[in-house]
Amino acid sequence: MNDIVPSEATLLRDDADGIATLTLNRPAQYNAIDSAMLTELKSTLDEIAGDKLVRVVVIAGAGKAFSPGHDLKEMLAHSNEAFIGAMFRRCCEVMLAIRHIPQPVIAKVHGIATAAGCQLVAACDLAVASDDARFATSGINFGLFCATPGVAVSRDISRKRAFEMLLTGEFVDAPTALAWGLVNRVVPRDALDAATRALAESLIEKPARVVALGKRFFYEQLEERIENAYRIATTTITQNMLGPDAQEGVGAFVEKRKPNWDR
Repeated sequence: MNDIVPSEATLLRDDADGIATLTLNRPAQYNAIDSAMLTELKSTLDEIAGDKLVRVVVIAGAGKAFSPGHDLKEMLAHSNEAFIGAMFRRCCEVMLAIRHIPQPVIAKVHGIATAAGCQLVAACDLAVASDDARFATSGINFGLFCATPGVAVSRDISRKRAFEMLLTGEFVDAPTALAWGLVNRVVPRDALDAATRALAESLIEKPARVVALGKRFFYEQLEERIENAYRIATTTITQNMLGPDAQEGVGAFVEKRKPNWDR
């Protein structure tokens, strides 16, 4: 699982059975995220957004870890506002791309996921972690407050827990990450592939249009006042109920048969 793959590409894509697996591929650097990887992630996510054959996206890491975050050596070598500002903007664009593509995105996490690596986990719609996974927003230990990771992490877990992570930089183990809501499932390391695939397959079984609609609605309403959230929900569920997927699904329930989704 997650073996080192000899390749010059910093991101690998493998498509099978409706699942596009994107593997961060800098194993010698524990998959530190450099500018090239951010560019590849953004362009690949943009391609996937319009690919109707892809139903679920999985983001994983090659080698011994998921990702320790940004490549600090690259950042030090280019310590100027133009480079650093562009890099962080590109990183934010990747996180937003995960949010905006219609397919659910699952983080498959093993080893460490720190700083922007932890941000990537938090930005994904769902996350499955091995029991050896550890998470931290550790920039504070190096004099760098994890501001951009804080955006995603503070939207996944409670404010005090998120702020504790951001202020202390301390590691959170997999069971704690599960209890706090940073990940959905924790499994033994040798079961990580199977557990991630099982979750992905459970999503593929659902009608694609409804999954895409649900993802868009879920995040849109989270950022609204509750009155606006209910207005958005009313419009969304009305359109959904009158659409072909709900008509088929509800009809199948009434007729006591298995629905035949138009994929």
